[in-house]
Amino acid sequence: MANEKIAGLGFHHIGLKVADFEKSTAFYTALGLKPVASWIGGSGDPITMFDLGDGGILELFGGGGDHLSKNGKWVHFAMKVDSVEDAYETALAAGAVSVTAPKSVPLDSKPEKMTIRVAFVAGPDGEELEFFKKEA
Repeated sequence: MANEKIAGLGFHHIGLKVADFEKSTAFYTALGLKPVASWIGGSGDPITMFDLGDGGILELFGGGGDHLSKNGKWVHFAMKVDSVEDAYETALAAGAVSVTAPKSVPLDSKPEKMTIRVAFVAGPDGEELEFFKKEA
């Protein structure tokens, strides 16, 4: 469904500041994300954009830590997948920590009810990732 207010509006990327840039780079590469651009930011910290596989981008920024930036932290980052189980197992093998094992969740949603299949893991900086599939 196209945005009727802003022509061409769509998702491009989400940025994540990480404490251990190399560890996070290895983790997201193990999930199959492909680096598309890397550079050194104005702070002297590395930055890399990774393609999720559908053109959506995860942008990693080095120089993070446990402190919150002025923009806060995301609640979770959801990625659509063909198999929630396969994505979950791949993430665990890459070093993620299980938060919620794959499960089906019936939603009392409107305008129609739907059931989703989800799993959650924590990445190298504790960031929460969701693997998501709408069930038929």
